[in-house]
Amino acid sequence: MENYFAHPTAVIDEGAQIGEGTKIWHFCHVMATARIGRRCNLGQNVFVAGDVILGDNVKVQNNVSLYTGVICEDDVFLGPSMVFTNVMNPRSGVNRKEEYRRTLVRKGASIGANATIVCGVTLGRYCFIGAGAVVIRNVPDYALMVGNPARQTGWMSEAGEKLLFLDGHYAQCPLTGEKYVLEGGEVHKFSGPSPMIV
Repeated sequence: MENYFAHPTAVIDEGAQIGEGTKIWHFCHVMATARIGRRCNLGQNVFVAGDVILGDNVKVQNNVSLYTGVICEDDVFLGPSMVFTNVMNPRSGVNRKEEYRRTLVRKGASIGANATIVCGVTLGRYCFIGAGAVVIRNVPDYALMVGNPARQTGWMSEAGEKLLFLDGHYAQCPLTGEKYVLEGGEVHKFSGPSPMIV
């Protein structure tokens, strides 16, 4: 007996691996060899190609297609109608199945509605891709990216709040109080004492 929910209109091909507590809603198609973790949610009209990997607690909103080469780690959010690609120079008359490029979405990342992620990039942990952004290169952990082509405009906490770095080095999430440090152009969680003003 399955330990996940699939709406009667969803098509789950034999061989797909789906974790406990996952919900797959109207008109979805999950192909054989796809791997979906526990407690995921696939909204209406989601397509998951073969060899796609979704970690635990991945939220996929309506009208998203995940093509071969896409890997999402735990706690990723994919906004409505956002787009992945898997070939750099597609032509209808040229078979490029051997040229699929991997796209890695690291733990906790969020991708906004209608954003486009060009294949072959890595989106860092807890990064935040704004609605409609077009990402063409790797994104650092915790980075806030907007525009076309996407450019970094700031940093985000793990709770999805903008971080203001005091003295250019230390920040505190306004929602959780967790501390972050910015060193060498990279952001990390910070557990020690810091000279922050709170």
